[in-house]
Amino acid sequence: MNFTYAQYQESADFLRTKLGAFVPKVAMVLGSGLGYLGDEVENPIVVPYGEIPHFKHSTAPGHKGQLVFGTLAGKPVAVMQGRMHHYEGYSYEEVSYAVRVLHLLGCDTLFVTNAAGGVNWNFQAGDLMLITDQIKIFMESPLRGENLPEFGPRFPDSSYLYTPALRDLARKQARKLDINLKEGVYMYFPGPQYETPAEVRMARILGADAVGMSTAPEVITAGHCGMQVLGFTLVSNMAAGVLPQPLSEEEVLEAAAAAREKFSSLLLACLEAL
Repeated sequence: MNFTYAQYQESADFLRTKLGAFVPKVAMVLGSGLGYLGDEVENPIVVPYGEIPHFKHSTAPGHKGQLVFGTLAGKPVAVMQGRMHHYEGYSYEEVSYAVRVLHLLGCDTLFVTNAAGGVNWNFQAGDLMLITDQIKIFMESPLRGENLPEFGPRFPDSSYLYTPALRDLARKQARKLDINLKEGVYMYFPGPQYETPAEVRMARILGADAVGMSTAPEVITAGHCGMQVLGFTLVSNMAAGVLPQPLSEEEVLEAAAAAREKFSSLLLACLEAL
């Protein structure tokens, strides 16, 4: 299906009834096992996805499935504790629906995080990677169908989906915190099965440093809206074929828990420095 501009407005209008005079400026999409930052929001206004018109439910492990509005690191934020995925049965338009709604509410910046498999031989589980670009070559775009000019042009530019100035800000904050921040390209796969060793070899040949099942649709949609984007990957495990062991969702959540302090400090420092 294709959502109409009126439907996006309906969702935004509903949320305004919950927010009153509060206007979020930074949207944050938190991935698997990383939603704990939403619990640190001051003066929180919590809205479950199920209450919002046209929103879908998040069913992935480690995703609470709710929006948290309030103040974080001194900035007015809208935190998505959990996201929707194509593998849950949702279209890419449904997966990225919330980005447009949050943009209508006032968000001009998007922080996006994910837990993903490391492809780069120089990475190891627990590393943080600043996303410099992305590869999405599977299936359709979240912008497929009738264009809504209220959000952006029919053929949006994708040269700088991840805002260079925000990348510079992240590098600076990582140096201040003495965090060894890796950098690289995130490659999207639809899942839910983990990538095969052959697919991982392909991803490496194409220039990917990490592979995962989220993020790309939301970032494409944010770019179409003209939003500034900063993205981070937690390398939760090495991708298939890199190490002689099977992959599991448990290790993804364990890695997120182990990196909690490091990841939180970097995200909060970047948010505060905006």
